[in-house]
Amino acid sequence: MFLHRIHLDLRCREARRDLSDHYQLHSTLCRAFSMPDRKCPEGEFLWRLEPEADPTGLPRILVQSRSIPDWTGIGIERWLAKVDPAINLKDRLKLDLLTAGQRFRYRVRANPCVTRNGKRLGLLRLEEQETWLERKGVQHGFSLPKLASFDFLETTGERSDVRISQEQMLRGNQRSGNALRIFSVLYDGILTVTDPVKFRDALQNGIGHGKVMGLGLLSVVPIG
Repeated sequence: MFLHRIHLDLRCREARRDLSDHYQLHSTLCRAFSMPDRKCPEGEFLWRLEPEADPTGLPRILVQSRSIPDWTGIGIERWLAKVDPAINLKDRLKLDLLTAGQRFRYRVRANPCVTRNGKRLGLLRLEEQETWLERKGVQHGFSLPKLASFDFLETTGERSDVRISQEQMLRGNQRSGNALRIFSVLYDGILTVTDPVKFRDALQNGIGHGKVMGLGLLSVVPIG
């Protein structure tokens, strides 16, 4: 499992196009993992457009993949401004030695939602978004720290210690002309591993919906 940090060149028209259309951006990244006449291997990579530009002002994208990509396969002149050296996450995070109780800083952009009457609905209230990530933690082998509430009007008593920002409606257009819209938020915080097997699977496969729109990549850094 490899992590790549790439920087796009804003002077490139296609790069500007992809930054405004997340489905198209995913399609462009696919070219680094498959031949032009083949479909992108399912589950081959996850990605996330970072909210912070690099020190030179260029947009940064994290790409986590199962194999080493061939960036020349993108085939668009000046689309890539720079590619940082790949990081082997299996070695960097010591994934084979994960244990319950380990703590990590994390970041994930995700689609907190519920399905009602066959439709997927984004969760817009802060408490609902926190609860959604708590449920995903139970499902994927991690827990979130709790904050004691000092508001006596609150009924829950405590809430998850998580920072939620950048509520965005992401948009994309498929080749068929079908327009995609998906709600997203950015989660940052600290988590504790409760089930190393489930947690390792979440790191590799991501969490939640909307992977082709750049959602679900769970990035972690060890604490201590």
